[in-house]
Amino acid sequence: MTRNVSTVAGSTRYREIVELMADKKISAVPVVDDARRVLGVISEADLLHKVELVGEPHQRRLFEGRRRHAARTKADASVARELMTAPAVTTSPETSLVRAARVMEREHVKRLPVTDDDGHLVGIVSRRDLLSIYLRPDADLRRDVLEVLERIFSVESSEVDVIVADGVVTLSGRVERHSAAQLAAYVAGQVSGVVHVVDGLTFEFDDLNPVYLKPGLGSPTGLL
Repeated sequence: MTRNVSTVAGSTRYREIVELMADKKISAVPVVDDARRVLGVISEADLLHKVELVGEPHQRRLFEGRRRHAARTKADASVARELMTAPAVTTSPETSLVRAARVMEREHVKRLPVTDDDGHLVGIVSRRDLLSIYLRPDADLRRDVLEVLERIFSVESSEVDVIVADGVVTLSGRVERHSAAQLAAYVAGQVSGVVHVVDGLTFEFDDLNPVYLKPGLGSPTGLL
């Protein structure tokens, strides 16, 4: 997350908000009170309603929808407390990047203010922050994949080979069970920054099948 967050007060005027966002090259800004508790968020979309509805009659239409009415209200607004979307969708410092991404998708937002247990602003997470994990060096990814495989499966590096190129992990080698091969590919894909996993692992026994074949034989040898 970004800890040095530009903010505005509820009384900050429209022109000041536009100037701040342009100067800082940001697309949204949290609105906070004197204790830095998050009151709401103002995005470029909130500000653009004034441009979108310029010249239209100010009176409410008879069958105007809720979203249209909210847009018209923000088009007439002049200070942050009238412009902001509230309550703000926030997250905590302990939230994983995966969960933060899911919250953004569900709530249709592009950034999440990060707050402590008392609602005080401590940072902000943007889509750019989420994508930055995919810039991790391949060597770091390989180290983390090997570490998680050895910790979970007691797999020696001589048994499973891990190659990483541009974030794509290729697993090769042989493990004892089919289920272990599947799980290895899954946990490798959960390492932060891994783009894709190519599963080239083979196995001794197909424990996912009630009847498995003994290596080198063409007939079922037993039931699990």
